[in-house]
Amino acid sequence: MSVVSSMLRNVAIIGHNETGKTTLVEQMLFYADVISRVETIASGKTTSDYTEEEIANQISIHASLASMEWQGKRLNIVDTPGTSGFIGETIAAFRATEAALMLVDGRVGPQIETIKLWRRLDDSNTPRALFINKMDRDHADYTKVLDELKESFKATLVPVAIPMGSGKDFKGIINLIENKAYFANPDGKETSGDIPAEFADLAEEYRTLLIESAAEGADDLIEKYFEEMTLDVGDIRRGLQEGLHDNRVVPVLCGASAQGSGLLSLLNFIGNNFPNPIGYTDAIITEDGREEQFPITDEGLAAALVFKTTIDQFSGKLSFVKVMRGTIKGETELYNSVVSRKERANKVYRLIGKKLVETSALTAGDVGVIAKSNISATNYTLVEGGDQKFSFKPIDFGQPTYSLAISSDDKKSEEKMNEALHRVSEEDLTFQIKFNEETKENVVAGMGDLHLNMILDKVREKQKININTKLPRVAYRETIRGKSGVVEYTHKKQSGGHGQYGRVLIEIEPLERGQYYSFTNAIKGVAISKGYIPGIEKGLHEQMEEGFLAGYPMMDIGISLVDGKEHSVDSSEMAFKLAAKGAMKLAIAKAGPVLLEPIVKLNVYIEEEYLGDILSDLSGKRGRVLGQEDIGHLQMVRALVPQSELLNYAIDLKSMTSGTGSFEMEFDHYEPLVGKGADEVVKAYKDSLEEA
Repeated sequence: MSVVSSMLRNVAIIGHNETGKTTLVEQMLFYADVISRVETIASGKTTSDYTEEEIANQISIHASLASMEWQGKRLNIVDTPGTSGFIGETIAAFRATEAALMLVDGRVGPQIETIKLWRRLDDSNTPRALFINKMDRDHADYTKVLDELKESFKATLVPVAIPMGSGKDFKGIINLIENKAYFANPDGKETSGDIPAEFADLAEEYRTLLIESAAEGADDLIEKYFEEMTLDVGDIRRGLQEGLHDNRVVPVLCGASAQGSGLLSLLNFIGNNFPNPIGYTDAIITEDGREEQFPITDEGLAAALVFKTTIDQFSGKLSFVKVMRGTIKGETELYNSVVSRKERANKVYRLIGKKLVETSALTAGDVGVIAKSNISATNYTLVEGGDQKFSFKPIDFGQPTYSLAISSDDKKSEEKMNEALHRVSEEDLTFQIKFNEETKENVVAGMGDLHLNMILDKVREKQKININTKLPRVAYRETIRGKSGVVEYTHKKQSGGHGQYGRVLIEIEPLERGQYYSFTNAIKGVAISKGYIPGIEKGLHEQMEEGFLAGYPMMDIGISLVDGKEHSVDSSEMAFKLAAKGAMKLAIAKAGPVLLEPIVKLNVYIEEEYLGDILSDLSGKRGRVLGQEDIGHLQMVRALVPQSELLNYAIDLKSMTSGTGSFEMEFDHYEPLVGKGADEVVKAYKDSLEEA
């Protein structure tokens, strides 16, 4: 059964690891009568953590879609991982949803991934609500955590539910909108009733604050509030709905997902207050390369973004799509301009964990699955009709933070390894595998050591092969520091018949960093025929690619061809290519060759107690600290660090912070490497030549 777009609610469930996201989704499905009983993480039978790796490790690894009906609304809930190594799944979920529900542990408060995910939501101005969970656990403290959240996020947090007690004294929650208590029932669904007298004053205090915040959602509500000094339930909901839609307020709910407490209020709030997709926009790239905003609408020919791809052993390839315009039915013919092919959808599905539920259509704003598509992959755009000349802006999954060089024991095993890992890279765009021509290594890259090791272990087990790993070589560059002056080289060879002759005079000089290369033909007259110039450029390029000091490509060099000489019989393009290559080698030697090392921009997220250790470690890694930022009781350190110092940082940081630290990094620029570090790189290169 399809649903009209205005009745859709797409929500990403996010938060730090072990805040209870999967358990909360399990309870939502139970309350919506999709499942008959609630399973625990330990049982390995939860709806959204169903893969072998998730069951074995008891953590969420993949974003899992759970579709359900609630009071006439369709809720498409996406359960996301809380571990930084699987952030790509969460990023994909953000693209498929209009709002997020952030879970926070009521004992701990905001944690590192809480902060990082919040910043991502801020970047896209995504509406969000908070759910303070685990109020039934010892040391849970709603007021303390709420204050920490206010301090960390500087946002307008509006409690719409408060707990009745905590820990062993936890009785349930008070819904401030309805002014009603919901009592926890560990053996079934929660029940509603009057607010107990012991919590009446507290509820009245919080409800007054809620009404004031709701009144600020619309001008007419402010007037009504000043006249009557209160608002009815409908007015409160409308004020919160408008404030949430515009991301001006952050509603705060609470409960205990293990007991199913707070679920009725949460489901009602999502259905009544969370935004529907109509009126939101997504970014597209037009045929001429411009970025524009594309409104989600049910009018017009169908258009959808593939935001995730999985391979199911029973159902085959599953393409997760967000419909941005129109309606996709089984008979809808979809076109992919990247592969210039079209096909019928045949069947479209809703998804509940791993269970495919066939539906008649996916309407605008809906999230669902097309099975066994031959034209789709993650980030592809599917359109109805081939005359829609645009594509949705690709999802940016960020830069990998950890790399390993890999190999296997023999050629056959290498082939099996590469084939299996390339299949993984089609499903998981945060995982990369490529052969590095410079270092002659097969290199895999991902979002951390946990991410990579789980992938490699799975391939080892499935393919029954050995995979050897080591830290990869760094892709250095080379350049020059000064001018060479005019350098001359003559390539001359005579061996009977036509010989080889080419004489080249060049001068080289350094360019600004990032310019790579420039070539100027400064010859006056016709000392060298125009037909030989391409050969000269080819020789220059080849020598730059081969490097001079340690075999790394050269960059940022300006070359002027100032003179030369040709022979009427023995000259050829090949002869001039070899002459140019020889001249380039001589010129580099005179121009002060130097190694360049890649410098990365590093953001480290840590608890304050580890700040001193982190700063000291970065100093020892030749890092330059750019600054630090207080984020509640957490710290974010920004630094520029040589990539060679960070090859094992995922493991180093875990050790320094007892597993609590997290980081992001991306390439920034190249800088000269001199002294002992440069000597070691050059020596390693020469040793490798001798071994070869």
